[in-house]
Amino acid sequence: MKKSILISLCAAVLLAGACAPKTTEDNSNKTMIEQTTPNPENAAIAQQFLKKCGTYYLATVEGDQPRVRPFGTAEIFEGKLYIQTGKVKNVYKQLVANPKAEICGFADGEWIRIQCELIPDERIEAKRDMLEKNPSLKGMYKEDDDNTIVLYCRNATATISSFTAPARTIQF
Repeated sequence: MKKSILISLCAAVLLAGACAPKTTEDNSNKTMIEQTTPNPENAAIAQQFLKKCGTYYLATVEGDQPRVRPFGTAEIFEGKLYIQTGKVKNVYKQLVANPKAEICGFADGEWIRIQCELIPDERIEAKRDMLEKNPSLKGMYKEDDDNTIVLYCRNATATISSFTAPARTIQF
């Protein structure tokens, strides 16, 4: 029951536009400026929380329709938080069309929401790292196939919340 409520919460947040990237406007030329810079320590905090969850939920958009599904991969490579999927899946196609995403997971009375852009990384080294850290994937994916893709979080803001303590926010 708690997981279904959490999924609904994630979908509602997505519908409300909460997965928009955090940016500021430069008034001199009206271009968008990235808010965050990579922070490996904070990426590791988010990854450890997702590992504790086991299963977390990834929300994407397809046109004006939110899409939420369970995921389990969360690894650090070169100081960035990565996830993995297959290129043939709708989730990948949605992220190519619009890289804005939100990740939500629940464990031990706390939940995490990560607003980010998920950026594909085609490098064999990144795919190999993911598969070595998740050997159960090797039956379905190979580092050099045309399907395996890893994606890293860019411009990420994670909020860790509970009903009993103030929310904590980190950027990576």
